[in-house]
Amino acid sequence: MTSEVTRRLTPPEGYRFEASVRPLLVPKHDPCGVLSDSGFWLAARTPEGPATLHLARSGGELAATGHGPGARWIVDRADAIAGLRDDLRGFAALAARHPLVGRLATTFAGVRLPATGRVFPRLLRAILEQKVTGKEAHRSYRAICRHFGEPAPGPVDLVLPPDPAAVAATPYWTFHPFGVEQRRTQALLRAALVAERLERCADAAEATARMTALPGIGVWTAAETVRYAYGDPDAVSVGDFHIPNTVAWALAGEARGTDDRMLELLEPFRGHRGRVCDLFALGGIGAPKFGPRMPIRSFARF
Repeated sequence: MTSEVTRRLTPPEGYRFEASVRPLLVPKHDPCGVLSDSGFWLAARTPEGPATLHLARSGGELAATGHGPGARWIVDRADAIAGLRDDLRGFAALAARHPLVGRLATTFAGVRLPATGRVFPRLLRAILEQKVTGKEAHRSYRAICRHFGEPAPGPVDLVLPPDPAAVAATPYWTFHPFGVEQRRTQALLRAALVAERLERCADAAEATARMTALPGIGVWTAAETVRYAYGDPDAVSVGDFHIPNTVAWALAGEARGTDDRMLELLEPFRGHRGRVCDLFALGGIGAPKFGPRMPIRSFARF
């Protein structure tokens, strides 16, 4: 049984390692991964068994080391997880259609879109992020990972992402103390039941169709999932609370925007519409804020 596999990767000039892999982790603390001075660590359930990937700078290269039964699978995919399979061909010409997008594309040219190749862990996170603040969702995510936590292989103290079969077999009320109400829990349980089929999808389009066929999973959740499971640069989070306003402000100087207006403004960048939204986030672009923020709640106390 393979326990450790190593591979060396050569990133392109200007590649920004930390900024490329950081979106794969929940902010502040992720039980399934860590980004530190020693590099990037990510635990995963692969088709060949549990694995932990370590990516570390080594001169002008990245050293990719896999631990556990799934070591070879995760090392074979290490370049995608690092964002090195991200295809930017044609994007410069599209970005040049708007001065702000062109400037941001140049500034953040070294940031690449990662693709883990695993759907359920990202879908779990996306479901938890439905209609609540990020702080609430991430708190629930950590609690669920700890509850289902199985030690990940390798020298770092991480847990594997929750096993979909274990999640599917858990009654919905178990999730209430984790701050997840019945509606999101039922969506999560439905996704867990078909997780194996979701992992077999050939591409982002097929995965999106399968996910949005499930009650409680819409286009926003699917887009948030395929963006990082498949590295889909065109995935737009329709239905987001902030992004339509950000896009309307950045591309048209309009303080507020609808989903329809957002899609209209993003159309010239088709193929990379999600990437444009990511560039606005990287550049700190945001529409003017009016009114109170969404309150942080605790469903566990209801």
